[in-house]
This record gives sequence, C-alpha cells and structure tokens, in this order.
Amino acid sequence: MCNLAIQLFLKMSQNTHEKGKISWQSPSNIALIKYWGKHGTQLPCNPSLSMTLSASITNTSISYLKKQHADKSVVLQFYFDGKRSEVFEKRIAVYFHHIIDEFPFLSDYQFKIESSNTFPHSSGIASSASAFSALALCIMSLNEIVTGTLNKNAFYQQASQLARLGSGSAARSIFGGYTVWGQVEGMDAYSDIYARPLLSEIHPVFQSYHDAVLIVSEKNKKIGSSTGHALMEKNPFAEARYRQAMDHTLEMLQVLKTGDTEKFVKIVEQEAMTLHGLMMSSDPGYVLMKQGTIEIMDRIRDFRRKQQIPVAFTLDAGPNVHLLYPATYREMVLNFINKELLHFCNARQWIDDSIGKGPKLMNE
Repeated sequence: MCNLAIQLFLKMSQNTHEKGKISWQSPSNIALIKYWGKHGTQLPCNPSLSMTLSASITNTSISYLKKQHADKSVVLQFYFDGKRSEVFEKRIAVYFHHIIDEFPFLSDYQFKIESSNTFPHSSGIASSASAFSALALCIMSLNEIVTGTLNKNAFYQQASQLARLGSGSAARSIFGGYTVWGQVEGMDAYSDIYARPLLSEIHPVFQSYHDAVLIVSEKNKKIGSSTGHALMEKNPFAEARYRQAMDHTLEMLQVLKTGDTEKFVKIVEQEAMTLHGLMMSSDPGYVLMKQGTIEIMDRIRDFRRKQQIPVAFTLDAGPNVHLLYPATYREMVLNFINKELLHFCNARQWIDDSIGKGPKLMNE
C-alpha cells in the first residue's frame, strides 16, 4: 500500500491546484449475494458479497479548471464515448450537489468529465458500479491535490463510501477480488457505510474464477433497479429475504475459505432465483427474464449434472446470464458455450471475463 501511495502522489503531482486531469479505470462486479432493498441514504437492507471483474471496465477522466470568480454553482460537462450526454450530466450534477458539503472544492472548479466502457450498454454488466466507482476515485484524487494531503489508509474506504452515494453496488467496485458491503452478524469489520475486501483467506480454486456473460438481450430494462429497490418496502417476503441474505453471506464467507464449489453453486443460484422471485412478487410484479434466460439456466444445470463440473449461473436485475466457473474447466466450458448457449444469445454475443484486481490510476 505504501508503494501505491507513492505512485498516487507522483502521478497527481503532474497536476496543479489551478488545472489538470485525473483519470481512473474501475471494473464492474458481479454480486454473488445480492443487494436488493435499501433505506436511508443508499444504505443496504442486507449484506452483499461480490466478485470484482477484470475486463468489464469504465475509464473516466476529470479535467478541471479553477473558476475565475468563486460561486456555489456546479459547472460540468459530461461526455460518454466522445458524445455529450445531458441526461448523465444532470445526474452527476445532482450527485455533486449531494456531496458538496464534504468536498466544497467542487464549486471552485469547472469540470469536463469523459467516460467510456469496455463493454456494451445493457449487456448484463453493472455499468453504474464501474462508472460511479471510477468517478469517486477521480474525486478522491482531486481532493488529495486540492487539500495537499495523502491519507493512504483512508483513501479507498472513503472512495467506497463516496461511490455508494452514486450507486450502491459501486461501493464494492473500489476493491479487487471478493468484496463485502453491509453489516454482517458477529463481524464488526464490515459496514453499511462502505465496502471492504474479504478479510479471510481465499481458497485457490476461487482465486482464478471466470465469468462468461451471456447476452440474451441488449434492450433497456422496463423497470430499473432503483424502482425495484423501492418496491421491496412493501414486498411481503422482504424480511425473510433479508434473513436469507445474512445466512447466505455467512455461509459464503466459509465457502470461499474452504473451497466448497458444490455449496458455492447452490448459494449463488439460490440468490439469483430469489432476486427475480422478489421482482415477480412485488406490487406491481414484473418479469425481467426472457425465454433465452430460462433455456440457458436449464442447460447449465444439465451440463453440470452430466459433466460433474461445478459451473453456476447467476443473474443481476436483468435477463442476461453470468456463467461462473473455475479456471481448471475453461476449455470444456468454452466448448459448451459455443455449442449449446450462443444460440440463445442476442447475435451470439457474450463477454469473456474473470476475477480482477480492482481499479487503477491511469497516468496522464
């Protein structure tokens, strides 16, 4: 961590208080234990546990220029893939206003924010997680420049807290490997305020896991995650779900330590099915899975039973399927994907991803 702190300082020292540019790349993550339901200011109703991805990344840079005349306004432009986006511009302006008391310098500068993804929009990858984690890290780096301090111990913890305010799942993308967000029974180290990397040892089998993202549909969801979270307030199964998530988190912490792939499969798939069951049992209820989603899940289960390989599926709040598997079985799984699953994918699209090491500060 000390070397990283020195690296941060050297790279940021190229910028000045008056103007400069900060760039971070941050990955998305796939939740193994799902976060569904929130309260207060982006606080989770249950703990979640995720695997940080490697190839599914958002690249974000903030160019900043000090205003000639001080005022309390937020001045920014946002560009996605080189094109200005007023929709996201407004969302980020609201976000800046929300955190301006903690970071008052945000009203002292005008900003140009440029962002791009290595994965297509609506691909089943949580773009808000990678986007807001990258943005939060840029803000934290700019804060170090403006204040002249470099607190290596608090940097990532505060970045996770900041990312959470933009998107709950973004709190987990600040760290590589496996990450926990939310209070866990009997463990004071984990918090609702920010995520933390898994503190216990990880069994070798889970240190090189792969995630094949099978794109059943690229269409935007009819109901967004924010609406889904809000519907949990009146869901008749909410309390039972929160209890299940806590139990699954405690079990998964042991699974990742002992290398129990059979139990990993069971928990991960139960989590996926529960998530979509909660959507269907909401008022109003809704279905995000497609026919191709169900076909792929059935074939994964059949493949696992016949080949005795611990492949597992999971879903985020959408129709696309994440196929999780140990690196040992990569060749067999790739053949399975090509022969049996791509038929159900939109234009035979899928993303080949794996466990990642976390965000990276880019040199400008």
